[in-house]
Amino acid sequence: MKLATLRTDGATKAVRLDGDVLIDLGVPDVGTLLGRDDWAGHAAAATAGNSATYPAGGAEYAPVVPQPSKVICVGLNYRTHITEMGRDLPEHPTLFAKFADSLIGAGDDILRPDETEQFDWEVELAVVIGKRVRRARGEEAEQAIAGFTVLNDITCRDWQFRTREWLQGKMWDSSTPVGPFLVTPDELPGGVRPALDVRLTVDGEVMQSDTTADLLFDPVALVEYVSTITRLNPGDIIATGTPGGVGHARKPGRYLLGGESVVAEIDRLGRLENRVVKEKSA
Repeated sequence: MKLATLRTDGATKAVRLDGDVLIDLGVPDVGTLLGRDDWAGHAAAATAGNSATYPAGGAEYAPVVPQPSKVICVGLNYRTHITEMGRDLPEHPTLFAKFADSLIGAGDDILRPDETEQFDWEVELAVVIGKRVRRARGEEAEQAIAGFTVLNDITCRDWQFRTREWLQGKMWDSSTPVGPFLVTPDELPGGVRPALDVRLTVDGEVMQSDTTADLLFDPVALVEYVSTITRLNPGDIIATGTPGGVGHARKPGRYLLGGESVVAEIDRLGRLENRVVKEKSA
């Protein structure tokens, strides 16, 4: 299944993609849907005959989960990116967080703050959690994965590296596109450990191109690790890290100045297409 949170008539609705239509699932967003124990059966049972429908063409999507209880991000998880940043392979996942205020929809503008001079891109495979788990292992960790989506972990590098902690470079308001769809593992090669091509372009120029097969810590391993530390709730997001090709690692560095079109896409999951817009400080 492909699920999304649609914006329509000043509200949002959880929908399932069925051909060229979106079928209303009767709840306001995908996060609310995932809070149901029977979310998969409920979503699958909705049909054009018994639910409202909307055209998929021209649809406007909110973040696939607008208000996750947590967004956990993983740094340095592709071998290509670790190498380009001049680091050793980590023994454990490198974790940081984002907040719901950072998230925007698949076609929304990315706000570039005045306060940064090093605004960078990072296309990522994101895991969406479908059931509450703590200290999950093996099959339980696999079953906790509702599906996958695309996330662009936009980063203010100059703020990120002010200290050894990265949070201040990662959590800027209205900076992180996520969506458009949650795609369930049964639709993907590799299932809960999908092997998918990942790309990012800036104004049509390819900046990142890799495969999720290069991940050092796969999605199931990340669910196990993160759930050891904290409970994972339905709708929570784990961003699994970015491949090589970020602007900061280039010589000289390349950054988003404002006005660019950034497209982050993962095969079978969809694409984020966002324009970078300068945000004026108050």
